[in-house]
Amino acid sequence: MKSDVEELMPRLLPVETCDTGEDFNLNEPPRNPREYLRQVQLEASLCPDVVVAKIDPKKLRKKQSVNVSLAGCQAAPQGFSPSLKWQRQQVSNFSEIRQSISKHRQHWSGHALDDNVLMPKQDSEEQWKKFCLGENVYLNSPPTDPGVEDRGLDYVKVGFPPFLSIVSRLNQATISAVLEYLINWFEEREFVPQLGRWLYALLACLEKPLLPEAHSLIRQPARRSSEVRANLESQEDERLSPLNLMICLVARYFDQNDLADKED
Repeated sequence: MKSDVEELMPRLLPVETCDTGEDFNLNEPPRNPREYLRQVQLEASLCPDVVVAKIDPKKLRKKQSVNVSLAGCQAAPQGFSPSLKWQRQQVSNFSEIRQSISKHRQHWSGHALDDNVLMPKQDSEEQWKKFCLGENVYLNSPPTDPGVEDRGLDYVKVGFPPFLSIVSRLNQATISAVLEYLINWFEEREFVPQLGRWLYALLACLEKPLLPEAHSLIRQPARRSSEVRANLESQEDERLSPLNLMICLVARYFDQNDLADKED
């Protein structure tokens, strides 16, 4: 070994300097401790001083930095925010659902999927949007004729619900990816029931403790929900309850307390 390396890494055992010309077969196991240490010396002497990793840029995700926004939610109009009692009950229900999913994940992941359920690959953002939201919502096309719906749901058109047999098959990387895809869609569009069901299900499958990028990610639908809620004209709007629920779960369950609704 080189002297400068020896200064940084002093010898702990009295082993003679390895002669690179010595006949050692590194593919064969050492016959004694001395031979083992000599082989280690030889392997170290063959290592280059500087090693450069070969990185494939295509495998790097588009977003490498974690940007944590500290912006809070918009205040709810008078009478539009839920009571503290309601929020606590939703958190309790959500916690029970998470525990149930965790307990029965292996069971549900073993259930065979119907032939028409073709789950997209993890990095297929547009395919996941179509899968979860349905082509009608994704393409902003008019609803299917009621007469057609009576003959059976076309999940390709209306979106596949987050059945346990589906979400139980998703690993944490896919859950985070699909969450990001749907949140990106929500940032530019209005709230729809399919979106609410999938966001709820994915959050229920998201394991704690969260990574820093996950904290930033889940804050986005809460803030966006508050923006949509601020523009509602009536407390009877069917979107109000799911919007309040999204804000409540992110703030109260995932400890983003600065986003929480206060009682009127």
